[in-house]
Amino acid sequence: MSTGYRGGMRWRFLLRPGWMALTAMVICFAVAAFTLLAPWQFRRAAQRADTNAAIERSFTIPPQPLRSVLAAHVAPTQDTEWRQVQATGHYLPDAEMVVRLRTVQGEPAYEVLIPFRLADGSNILVDRGYLRPAEGVRIPRYPPVPGEQVTVTGRIRADELDPQNGEVVQQDGHRQVYAASSRTVTSATGVRLEPGYLQLVDGAPGVLSALPLPQLDAGPSFPYALEWLAFGTMAPLGLAYFAWREATEGRRGEWEPDADDPHDPPMAELADRYGR
Repeated sequence: MSTGYRGGMRWRFLLRPGWMALTAMVICFAVAAFTLLAPWQFRRAAQRADTNAAIERSFTIPPQPLRSVLAAHVAPTQDTEWRQVQATGHYLPDAEMVVRLRTVQGEPAYEVLIPFRLADGSNILVDRGYLRPAEGVRIPRYPPVPGEQVTVTGRIRADELDPQNGEVVQQDGHRQVYAASSRTVTSATGVRLEPGYLQLVDGAPGVLSALPLPQLDAGPSFPYALEWLAFGTMAPLGLAYFAWREATEGRRGEWEPDADDPHDPPMAELADRYGR
């Protein structure tokens, strides 16, 4: 006499190497989506919102003296970056440098950096703005800075991270670096600079083409974060669904009628019962 159902454990297939590897991959992806990828995009969205708020505030506050906004030897913070300030002093043209491999409004550009000595003897880095390449790749000729004492207006900026760790390239008669960073320029020129730099506004003495401000929109980071949360939820649910399908199909395949056993249900009845 046959027992009819000869199954064993329905979920034994989950112990197969392929299923175990797939389960581990899904768990790792879900954990990464919830603990790394989504929080990373949420942080980027928050940073973008803070930047937009700082830029908007800067439009409502007239330019202030530099030292009334940013004390000496203090790096720019979220509260001071993008504020418009004025500084009086003179440029140090012998320490001028060019930032290479830049993109401004979607097109290649160079940026020109130069130290600026204040009346108190300290030095700050000034970003004169950008230049479009000549002949596709060369630095074009551009006007020198004023030689006399001037008062400049610009926005306070925090130092950029230098991807090349201060590497200097000598090309087209200019020293070129890879980031707008006071630390990089200090290392390359020997001129001791205050942290951060000043991004000149249009019309300031010595400005070239003033750098445009970032677009004041939220950007895609917040929707991306929600997408990672959705993917992190869907992956385990998808695994559970396919595991259920595998278990269901496996259970159906384990019903084998015995033609010699009168207690086994006929094939027609099995087909009706299990949809076959």
